[in-house]
Amino acid sequence: MKAAPPLVLTFAANDPSGGEGVSADILTLAALGCHALPVITALTVQDSAGLQEFQPVDPEWLHDQARYVLEDAEVDAIKVGMVGSIENLTVLAEIAADYPDIPLILDPVMARAHGDDEMAADEYVAALRELLVPHSLIVTPNQHEARLLASDDADEQEDLPLDAAANRIIQLGCEYVLITGAQAATPKVNNALFSQNGRMRTDSWDRLPGRFHGAGATLAAAIAGALANGVELGQGVRDAQEYTWQALKHAFRPGMGQMLPDRMFWARSTDDEAGA
Repeated sequence: MKAAPPLVLTFAANDPSGGEGVSADILTLAALGCHALPVITALTVQDSAGLQEFQPVDPEWLHDQARYVLEDAEVDAIKVGMVGSIENLTVLAEIAADYPDIPLILDPVMARAHGDDEMAADEYVAALRELLVPHSLIVTPNQHEARLLASDDADEQEDLPLDAAANRIIQLGCEYVLITGAQAATPKVNNALFSQNGRMRTDSWDRLPGRFHGAGATLAAAIAGALANGVELGQGVRDAQEYTWQALKHAFRPGMGQMLPDRMFWARSTDDEAGA
């Protein structure tokens, strides 16, 4: 019998547009030679323009989805995206605590489920900080998310240096933080990787035109895929950024909203190749 490919357990919402969520994870992991084990954390109503409605799954359903798979298969990595409720964060924290040897990659998706309810959003961030960050090998926030995780003081967040934010997140218990710069107003996208010893590296990428739906999910899933394949973390982070940039470079616009990364860009012929 043929050996199984690397197995990645992924926790994410279902996004009917395929831009984010389990669709993004499955495509990314498949492109990197992995088999995805998708656990649904929430159902959403959304398209390429944005999120309309959101319904977290029952915590017992989340628990059972994951536990049955973990007891059945040897998982090589865990990737966590949108979780959607504090109750589900608690379930995930318990699972992560029971499987400490499996690297956990956390894409800290925040606030979308809470709309304009700032108190609920703050409580969710606090729970994410307390329950899941300590079990993560690497956390992959954008600059805004990094400052939210690092401080609950709104006045401080705006001017908090990224190095200081990364250090605070690492002090919560994770080993690495990759702060992405896609939302910053800079000519290039600068992504910085931090460890307990400070900034390890900064990778700069040409900023591509357009707005993208699912870039962060793609990057985190690609890191999970690289680690599941046995790549060392520093190189895996670099490889995942290259893959994500290429997926964004080949992005397509399926509807009237944002562009979606083409995670299978390598499998499609270019116009030049087709005419050769």
